[in-house]
Amino acid sequence: MTYKLFEEVVLTKDIPERRLKKGDVATVVEHYPGSDGEDGYSLELFNVLGDTITVITVPESAIEPLTEDEIFSIRSLVVA
Repeated sequence: MTYKLFEEVVLTKDIPERRLKKGDVATVVEHYPGSDGEDGYSLELFNVLGDTITVITVPESAIEPLTEDEIFSIRSLVVA
């Protein structure tokens, strides 16, 4: 599946070095056609106020589309 620029997607795995968790929502900001069969994407992640948290690059297998039976949730980036 090819995702469109600025489409919202969900992470399918944790990315601990960036404090990101499976289920976090991200916005596609770049698409990289893969020469090995799997495309890559740069994603921008925002906090609830709309400030950029980070920009990451992941393989297509690390994201999936949002679906109508999902709901947004809030979690803290601060480790307790």
